[in-house]
Amino acid sequence: MAKMTRSPLIAAGVLMGAGLGGFVDGIVLHQILQWHNMLSARMPPNDLVAAKVNMFWDGLFHAAVWVMTAIGLGVLWRAGRRRDVPWSGKTFAGALLVGWGLFNFIEGIIDHQILGIHHVNEYAKNKLPWDLAFLASGIVFLLVGWMLIRSGRNDDAPRGAVA
Repeated sequence: MAKMTRSPLIAAGVLMGAGLGGFVDGIVLHQILQWHNMLSARMPPNDLVAAKVNMFWDGLFHAAVWVMTAIGLGVLWRAGRRRDVPWSGKTFAGALLVGWGLFNFIEGIIDHQILGIHHVNEYAKNKLPWDLAFLASGIVFLLVGWMLIRSGRNDDAPRGAVA
């Protein structure tokens, strides 16, 4: 019997989770709530030119997270065809959360804290609590995802390859 490996399933989930986390950020915070855009701390979208520049960078952001999600889907497809990769809902859901957590934490550190190109809520008087809550959500997603991945180790039963 071949040694089972969960790493392809975890890699697919992390890539897809980061991409989907980016979509949630872009759709909810950029478009629905309109709390920020990619460059809104540096170029507030107060006129048509600034709004168009922010929309362009938001579009590049969405294209990047789409590519990340598509690559994750390709990795998942290949993992599903392998006999040595156990199919575990807990492992995959955990990896999705780890990816989303990584997205929130890394994007929050780089864009909100280091570069300061935008904050979670540009219209709040005190932006730091919003930024810290975003970072904390990343940590919570990482921890819950890691616990799910660990609990999915018991799902490592062999299975047939998907045709």
